[in-house]
Amino acid sequence: MAIWNLGSINIDHVYQVPHLPAPGETLAATAYSMGLGGKGANQSVAAARAGAPTRHIGAVGPEGRWARDLLADYGVDVEQVRIDQGASGHAIINVDPGAENAIVLFSGANRTHDAASVAAALSAARPGDLLLLQNETSAQVEAASRGRALGLRVIYSAAPFEVAAVRAILPHVDLLVMNEGEAGALRAAFGALPEREMLVTRGAEGAEWITPGADTLAVASFRVTPVDTTGAGDCFIGTLAAGLDAGLDRPMAMRRASAAAAIQVTRPGAAQAMPTAAEVDAFLSDRG
Repeated sequence: MAIWNLGSINIDHVYQVPHLPAPGETLAATAYSMGLGGKGANQSVAAARAGAPTRHIGAVGPEGRWARDLLADYGVDVEQVRIDQGASGHAIINVDPGAENAIVLFSGANRTHDAASVAAALSAARPGDLLLLQNETSAQVEAASRGRALGLRVIYSAAPFEVAAVRAILPHVDLLVMNEGEAGALRAAFGALPEREMLVTRGAEGAEWITPGADTLAVASFRVTPVDTTGAGDCFIGTLAAGLDAGLDRPMAMRRASAAAAIQVTRPGAAQAMPTAAEVDAFLSDRG
């Protein structure tokens, strides 16, 4: 099996700040770094480093070739990552001393996909493969619809959260992924959570897999001292997808995802902080 990911690729500009800026405030950063990010790229790196054959569908601008190359260095198949003529997507990330962050996104090349390009990119996908999607690219609905028609299992991360985007893609999704705040916003918009399998991540409180008509499957988080929480949810989802692709049952796949996210938040950065399968094995072994 394999994981396909129509996902964003961003150049992350990360600023360490004494506190998250207030409206109208000019704030001096204490440190700066630049790296690979984007929810899609983060999930692909997490899945690949967890051992899954991972094929990324994306686009960068000419100045983002290094991001494409770095994805490949992390073990991601980048044959379907185009070099576009526009600017690459990028993110401005502020991180405070408690590892909380505030992020501003510019979509750039991530919004250049269309139905034809997605169909061409998925032409080699096979029934039973997984398709990851997030709300940071164009052609999400077209990709989800095509994926379902091909027999792929579709996992959609509803972030950045938009009610209209969720409503449009929901008929084509096997597993809807949200954090606790996004789930609350969806409940308020719909009047109730939809009758759909959902994974709700709750940060330090763990995660829940909700199946209509069945008991909720909950996994606790591992207690660690965080350095940077950027990409933690993406690490969880990418590792979870790799576990499911490898045939793990849901409890074990979620436990490995929780362990990977715990490791990831103890390191600075997003994609570069994703742990390997061996690191997750060692982490779990140390905790019995």
